[in-house]
Amino acid sequence: MNRMENSDDVMAQIGRGQELAIAGDAEGARHLFAEVWGALEASPEGTRDPLHIVTLAHYMADVQTDPAEELRWDLRALEAADALTDDRAQRHDASLQVAAFYPSLHLNVAAAHLALGHVPEARFHLDRAAEESHHLAEDGYGNTIRGAIARLHHRIDEIAPVIPLGNSERCAEHR
Repeated sequence: MNRMENSDDVMAQIGRGQELAIAGDAEGARHLFAEVWGALEASPEGTRDPLHIVTLAHYMADVQTDPAEELRWDLRALEAADALTDDRAQRHDASLQVAAFYPSLHLNVAAAHLALGHVPEARFHLDRAAEESHHLAEDGYGNTIRGAIARLHHRIDEIAPVIPLGNSERCAEHR
């Protein structure tokens, strides 16, 4: 069993919200996540746990109906990951490594940017996701994220093909 025993009520509440989301109750999940977020924001600045923030923001993004709100939460999750340590993550689950969070986080930011029509930003974050994907395990989750990265790359390339460097005739056509 990889899960370590803990009494982390915040992670338990986030887990309940994720269960609502999986069951199709996105509105209920958003409401519960908003309550948890309010409690986190009310806590003193130095006591906010980056694991709570990254996890909550990641799941909150998934239940948004507005792509701009989804992006806002995805960026919040990405920023929080920068403050998270392996030690803290592993106190929640011994198998966690923060580096393995980045492919999914960048993938989500890329997808939200693409939904908003921000192709260069989407491509930037998708490239980061691909660069970080070597941190993913060779398992079902890792394969799912790698597959999603490849599919989103394909979608972006269909929408806005990359013009090869030195192809000035083709560049001139797009001016």
